[in-house]
Amino acid sequence: MKILNFVAITLFANILASTASAQVPEGKPPYDKGCSFCHNAGIAGAPRLGDPDAWRDRVAGGMARLYKSALEGTPKGMPSRGGVDGRSLTDNEIKYAVDYMVDKVKDALAAAPASADPAANAAAAAVQPTAPVLFSFNRLLRPLDKRNLAPPDDGIHDPENEGTHMLQSPAVGLADFVKSNFGNRVDWVATLESGKISPRWERTNPDAEGIVMDMNILRVPRGFMPNVVFPHKQHTEWLECSNCHPAIFIPQKGANQISMPLILLGQKCGVCHGKVSFPISECRKCHSQKKDAPQKAVGTP
Repeated sequence: MKILNFVAITLFANILASTASAQVPEGKPPYDKGCSFCHNAGIAGAPRLGDPDAWRDRVAGGMARLYKSALEGTPKGMPSRGGVDGRSLTDNEIKYAVDYMVDKVKDALAAAPASADPAANAAAAAVQPTAPVLFSFNRLLRPLDKRNLAPPDDGIHDPENEGTHMLQSPAVGLADFVKSNFGNRVDWVATLESGKISPRWERTNPDAEGIVMDMNILRVPRGFMPNVVFPHKQHTEWLECSNCHPAIFIPQKGANQISMPLILLGQKCGVCHGKVSFPISECRKCHSQKKDAPQKAVGTP
């Protein structure tokens, strides 16, 4: 056991020492510009800045692997270059940002590397305080181990109510719908367009017809983030205008203050997204237009 612990300590020491001569001070500006939004709060599974437990396994994989993940992205949701246009940050600046993040945890990791004994790790974890879950109200923000559970097991319905056991399992009901890689794994817009579902405009009148508005609204955020294109068509195919106006969004130019903190707190777009619509961790679903792309939207609120 002492030999294994020595190997673990040596491994971490060698990896962490590689950042000693790195451009750590130069890493804060690119971190603030391209990484801080997700890594400050741990959004969508991003390892939080300064949290050694979140970085331990990643750092153990070596700096080259961390650089590669930052530059190219990962299948688990890390966008390439942190979602920043490649022309905004150089490769070196992105690497400096990685150095900056690793520098924040290297002392803690070097002082207490993971034990080679699983039982020791479990015992250590048992005495550690549990970190608060950020945005716990936004139940689709964090990746889930299991999705579309049967009503008695989903934590929403009352398992003691016999009526709950009569409800169809979502996994069965959604099986034929168009698949996606986020939320409840259904691409609802594509499913609607394919004709697999046909929402009823009025509960008591199957022949009622709604008003579909084919109009986009463009919002231009500050900084490097791509522009937000809000498509009325895909929303009004499901919803009457009164669902959003005027209680959530005032239909007047300049009357709506929209920001990610507000959305994360369940306001504005967050009234639906992250609860009954796709989670707000899917940044590119909304930030879909590059800054230098032709602006074709008809209005900017």
